[in-house]
Amino acid sequence: MLNWANQFNIFCYLDNLHYNFQPHYYECLLAVGVRALISSDTSDVSELDHFLAMQNDWSCGHIAYNLKSSLHGLSNNKPDSLHFPDFFFFVPEVILTINGNELCIEATSPEEVYLQIMQQEEHAIQPHANLNIQQRITRAEYLQTIRKLQQHILRGDCYEINFCQEFYAEKAIIEPLSIYQKLIAVSPTPFSALYRLNDKYLICASPERYIAKEGTKILSQPMKGTAKRNLDDEAEDRRLKEELLASSKERAENVMVVDLVRNDLSKICKGATVKVDELYGIYTFPQVHQMVSTVSGELDGNVPFSAILPATFPMGSMTGAPKYRVMQLIDQYEPSNRGIFSGSVGYIDPNGNFDFNVVIRSIMYNASNQYLSYQVGSGITFYSDAEKEWEECMLKAEAIKRVLGAELTILHG
Repeated sequence: MLNWANQFNIFCYLDNLHYNFQPHYYECLLAVGVRALISSDTSDVSELDHFLAMQNDWSCGHIAYNLKSSLHGLSNNKPDSLHFPDFFFFVPEVILTINGNELCIEATSPEEVYLQIMQQEEHAIQPHANLNIQQRITRAEYLQTIRKLQQHILRGDCYEINFCQEFYAEKAIIEPLSIYQKLIAVSPTPFSALYRLNDKYLICASPERYIAKEGTKILSQPMKGTAKRNLDDEAEDRRLKEELLASSKERAENVMVVDLVRNDLSKICKGATVKVDELYGIYTFPQVHQMVSTVSGELDGNVPFSAILPATFPMGSMTGAPKYRVMQLIDQYEPSNRGIFSGSVGYIDPNGNFDFNVVIRSIMYNASNQYLSYQVGSGITFYSDAEKEWEECMLKAEAIKRVLGAELTILHG
């Protein structure tokens, strides 16, 4: 399917890689070709509802973190070398979904599409030129920034802030499909995606759901709390999992985001319907154990998509609390433009149901200017150890570096 999709300038491929992560809608979804589109380059977010109503069809696409500027009246003045629009949705010419052993093809000629896919040869992973990965800030600058953020917390400006840093390569030439195959082999996750928008690519191995809607029910599943796995010792791995569940620090971070999400959903849901379905759920992934909570509610009438976005976006797990103030601090202290990172990619079906991930653990690439980027971050509280937060970021950066087969020079100054 992906080999066949690779010929299109615009496509969106979503794959849960056999995770039975509930709620579960599709094993795999692929949308290719464009019958209609809407983009922040030419439209305002308020026009999304009219677009969706007029098309009354599948729509796939993304919401970039930068959309927070127009949604919440914040600044957005940092250089952007990737150039993803703030939002982009397209109505595909062909949509394929897989559930269990059932393949559904919606197209003018489903039989022809099926034949074309089955005639594709298996994709051979292509090598790429050596990449020289650089970091946007030094270790000393990072540690200093964390201490400044903790002073903001001490003053009561915020309780928690997700601080991110960028790693990048210039003059990078890669084959995105090959990189995606490598990434999901190393890190299979339930919200993975390969998304192409002309010369721009998102190569994503996200484990986190931002928001989903089915009928009148809407839910979000914030992820806060991480523990490394020990794949060589089953008993030790189980102990690390239990230690994560018992950690007062990780619970405190998780519950702060849960409270934020409850507040977000209460803006668009019927009174007294917002509830925490699961608190401190521990889910296991190939490299890590994660603490995930689920918050849901019943929408208050026919709430349009353009009203859901300002109430819930950006997601609290990638900002912190209180959300508006920490977004200001992120603008002040993060040296890089987040762009599509910590945004979302997903689909809206013809009935208005949708499912969107959180763009983390991802590689972003602009093939025209040959700029490659990935960002890593962590939640900072007053009790965070700046050195340990740095080490956590380096661990996350190392995983993607291995996928890229790149050299990473750590700047300590």
